[in-house]
Amino acid sequence: MPNHLANETSPYLRQHVNNPVDWYPWSDEALALSRRHDRPIFLSIGYSACHWCHVMEHECFENHEIAGLMNQFFVCIKVDREERPDLDQIYMNAVQAMTGSGGWPMSVFLTPDLRPFFGGTYWPPIARWGRPGFREVLAGVHDAWLQRREAVDTQAEELTQHLQQTSAPSTPRSPLGLETLQRAMRSIIHAADPVHGGFGSAPKFPHPLDLRLGLRLWKRFGDVPESKIATKELFDVVMLTLDEMARGGIYDQLGGGFARYSTDERWLVPHFEKMLYDNAQLVPAYLEAYQITGRSDFAQVARETLDYVLREMTQPQGGFFSTQDADSEGVEGKFFVWSESEVDAVLRENFDAFVQRRQAEENRPTVTVDQFLLLFKQTYDVTAQGNWEHKNILNRSENKPDSATMPLRDPVDCERILAYGRQKLFEVRSQRVWPGRDEKVLVSWNGLMIAAMAMGASVLNEPRYATAACAAADFILQEMIEPCSVECGSTVASSRRLLHCYQDGRPRFNAYLDDYAALIDGLCELYQAVFDVKYLTAAVSLAEEMLEKFWDRNSGGFFYTSADHEKLIARIKETHDNATPSGNSLAVTGLLKLARLTGRTDLEEKAVATLEMMSGQLERIPLAAGLSLMALDFLLGPTHEIVIAPGNLISTALDCGFNEAHFAAQCEPIVTLYRRFVPNKVVHRRDAAISDEQLPAATRSILSGKNSQQDQTTAYFCEQGVCGPAVVGDSAIQAALERL
Repeated sequence: MPNHLANETSPYLRQHVNNPVDWYPWSDEALALSRRHDRPIFLSIGYSACHWCHVMEHECFENHEIAGLMNQFFVCIKVDREERPDLDQIYMNAVQAMTGSGGWPMSVFLTPDLRPFFGGTYWPPIARWGRPGFREVLAGVHDAWLQRREAVDTQAEELTQHLQQTSAPSTPRSPLGLETLQRAMRSIIHAADPVHGGFGSAPKFPHPLDLRLGLRLWKRFGDVPESKIATKELFDVVMLTLDEMARGGIYDQLGGGFARYSTDERWLVPHFEKMLYDNAQLVPAYLEAYQITGRSDFAQVARETLDYVLREMTQPQGGFFSTQDADSEGVEGKFFVWSESEVDAVLRENFDAFVQRRQAEENRPTVTVDQFLLLFKQTYDVTAQGNWEHKNILNRSENKPDSATMPLRDPVDCERILAYGRQKLFEVRSQRVWPGRDEKVLVSWNGLMIAAMAMGASVLNEPRYATAACAAADFILQEMIEPCSVECGSTVASSRRLLHCYQDGRPRFNAYLDDYAALIDGLCELYQAVFDVKYLTAAVSLAEEMLEKFWDRNSGGFFYTSADHEKLIARIKETHDNATPSGNSLAVTGLLKLARLTGRTDLEEKAVATLEMMSGQLERIPLAAGLSLMALDFLLGPTHEIVIAPGNLISTALDCGFNEAHFAAQCEPIVTLYRRFVPNKVVHRRDAAISDEQLPAATRSILSGKNSQQDQTTAYFCEQGVCGPAVVGDSAIQAALERL
């Protein structure tokens, strides 16, 4: 019989509907049951793409004997960490305090008043690998609850006090300046792997924020004589990391997109799940590397990753899905790996069609089927024995074809051949049983991807990415904001509430800080791609709501949960950047951009106060503050506020139904600007058809009086609202852009 999860929208919770465990969602009903019977809570937190979550479910939660113990002794609550990151943060901190480490599935025992007293992560059904068996854990906790209650209460109280005391940054504040950025540069270099790229050893995560920060520090300090050696070393390790990841197995060589992390130090063997947030953060890193180097392969990685999201991670209404599983047919990575015989069969079957197509091209050398196979297999590390569990993970990390393929001397021609092979393997792979997909739409992760799509549209001059970003933003603004009653405690004129999650037609859960902050930043980036002021206006409204509901009036900075949120045992102020940026670093980033786009100095004041609140962390733990340090770099400037006023009457308030020709009508200086690496800037495009009196409130103070002159495209370069003389004509503007 189904348990109490049957009406939940979370795919992760629904995976447990038919467990013999009498699971409840986190709810008033479950919490009241625990209090009424004085029975402790077993809280299990995971997510749908989590491999070890599936393992523990199969081994323990589907086991009738273990389920019987759970139902007899505890109120069992199952939580999707992506739906309730507030609970995940609090109780993960507790597990880390108890065990020194954390992870998912997270397993925590709570008193009826929600205080944690014992916890861990994955437990096998019987003791192995140095881990106690889950049966023994259940029996031991039950015995302690009955026989050593005073000790349990003491442990719970001490842990709760610890969580409350550490819920906000405790490091002393430090001055913020160029020295902070220089120390961060040294920390990045010290932590980097100079052989394989990345940071640390296995398992190895991408660290996109640190890579993007590294590019900014290279630009800022590259011309400083005493920093030249360090900045070159920093630049080299960023380039090495981007190269090695793109060539490795962590990158899907056939379909684009990055897996969550590599289990080895050289990026070969991924943990095959794909997360929206990883890809949303890696796209800007590759785009910025492309802006700096002009390397087409960096642009290709960004384009293929965005295309993967459009193809496999976008809902019909426009929002972006959350995750794609590592497993298919119950086997990790099965969808993605190949035997040599499978590769041979696909390429041989398509060789005749390849030859026919090649004969239509001029000056192409003859290629035999053996050369075709050898080129592909040597390039992508395909062998009979395999490179992982007797299968092959396609990668290009250390592979160069040997002399057997020497007739194919032209690198461009080789890439054409390889592209054809990839296409055919991709088509065959698409017929396999697909990994599961978590189709939740989370506002925070969507905000990150909206920003990535907008940047892709601008840098690559690709209108379809702008279309996708607009569709996602419109979906959230229309479907995931509800009217807010007086109980919200908001004094914002248009009282409303942003919601966190959308699944199966149901928007749910009060939004968190990172939902507001990531969406604000995404809307700022989207405005600068399509110049539709409705997105800037929406960002201003959301910023005012964020300040009203999350701002800490005593110490500065933002709480993770809103003032009207469910009362929990701690109210956390999240500041550490992890796999996703912290809510406070996102808030600083969005507020700084919004302040410079609108002239709202009050928003910048809040951003500065938040950075000051986090200053001790930026000083002492820079590798946990990548986005905050990028925001500091933006604040320290020079930060360019650029207004481009085209010298014709082409509409600049692009609607989201624009086509390629419409998008291509961007005036040449804007196209040139977005192809350059100028990270500390905001950009407006002034519509010549709108008078100063007709300008929307969000842009009036910035755009008033900035019209085209002499019927030529005109640019205004400003800093903190102080503008230099108008620069008139494309050639003069191009020269000015070269100096940024």
